[in-house]
Amino acid sequence: MGGMLLPQFFNELWQELLFHPLLVSVSVSVFLFSLLFLFICRNGSSGVKLNLPPSPPRLPLIGNLHQLGSLPHCSLRALAHKYGPDLMLLHLGQVPVLVVSSADMVRKMVKKYDIVISNRPRNIAPSILLYNGNDVAFATYGEYWRQARKIIVAELLSIKRVQEFQFVRDEEVAAMVDRIRSACVNGSTINIGETLIAVINNIVSRCVLGKTFMEEDGRSRIGELMREVMVLLGAFSFGDLFPLLKWMDVVSGLAGCLNTTSRRLDEFLDQVIEEHKANLVATNDFVDILLRAQNQNDEMPGFELTQKDIKGILADMFVGGTVTSSTGMEWLMAELVKNPKVMKKAQEEVRRVVGKKSKIDMEDINQMDYLKCVTKENLRLHPSLPLLLPRQTSESIHLGGYHIPAKATVLVNVWAIQRDRTLWDRPEEFIPERFENSDVDFKCQDHFQFSPFGSGRRVVLE
Repeated sequence: MGGMLLPQFFNELWQELLFHPLLVSVSVSVFLFSLLFLFICRNGSSGVKLNLPPSPPRLPLIGNLHQLGSLPHCSLRALAHKYGPDLMLLHLGQVPVLVVSSADMVRKMVKKYDIVISNRPRNIAPSILLYNGNDVAFATYGEYWRQARKIIVAELLSIKRVQEFQFVRDEEVAAMVDRIRSACVNGSTINIGETLIAVINNIVSRCVLGKTFMEEDGRSRIGELMREVMVLLGAFSFGDLFPLLKWMDVVSGLAGCLNTTSRRLDEFLDQVIEEHKANLVATNDFVDILLRAQNQNDEMPGFELTQKDIKGILADMFVGGTVTSSTGMEWLMAELVKNPKVMKKAQEEVRRVVGKKSKIDMEDINQMDYLKCVTKENLRLHPSLPLLLPRQTSESIHLGGYHIPAKATVLVNVWAIQRDRTLWDRPEEFIPERFENSDVDFKCQDHFQFSPFGSGRRVVLE
């Protein structure tokens, strides 16, 4: 949601406006008038009192926006403990937001209302940067989403396809190990976080686009573009929370940044696609696969895969596969350093399974049961998205005895659920053994207390 960068945004906006006195007076006057108009409209409305979920006290106009803090998932858990441990209704500006903080309530919601809550709110940044919902992650629930997701599952992320790109992972990981070893020998420093982001970006870039697009300064062109995209996807937008104040995104410069980055990304992906069309020797990367699917449009009646759709899907691959993966690996390394006994046990398993081989393959990994437990425990404590991607109710529903209005944004605080003391023993501690001899897995069909990738129809593709 927007608002997570609210204090930083206002600081940057104020510094910018200091150099525009006329703009200050005009903008502030219009801004205050707009807020007053919204306030009068909201308070002038009347209707039947509905049994809404509990809410913390809110301020006029901005609602509960000021209560999110710098770590919204932590703030929301604290608010839920006080006001609504299962369901809590916030008002972020003009937007009603249902916060779900219990596994049992997620189960009930998904089992009964999965289709009703399968839409995404039409937020400004994803709409501009990700082709107006022509990707998959932020696409409106419907036939396009179903067909595009089917292509991704069957053609891009199948077991066969993952195995075909094993050599890419091997080469990039070997290169990373060489860089780290060289830095150790030379006594130089190395930023592990940046190194992980670089290697994951290279893997994704080679699998998706066919090459890394490295510049002379050692930076990846697509990597730098996607950094900008990730920052802008998390930026505060007035238009998301106050639709009548959408013009403030122009004043703040956000609209300009979004349009500029969108244009650069679009030009880059157009160039890549045209190069693939002109190349007679297919590299069998994701672009080639999607172009072949486009040529087979006749085999999918009622569905046409356009170039805009292809670009949206390609952008999704980077958004979902770079920063989130590297962040998870950083957390894992930090936990292993903090828990040397766990690290030793994992190392012993790797050495026992791999033996004297120089490479680890998927068959080896499938035999590393303790390493799988370590991975699950890391995702339990540190999910890539502490607040799952927002959903939106397409109609009003009744959940947990409460009325949930149509067009309400639904946020599942998976970070809070996976640290729930009623579900987990010593939830704040890193204990991989809790997953030994356990049928809890990533699919989240029955065990909603562990759902780092979400649940239901909009579950994140593994």
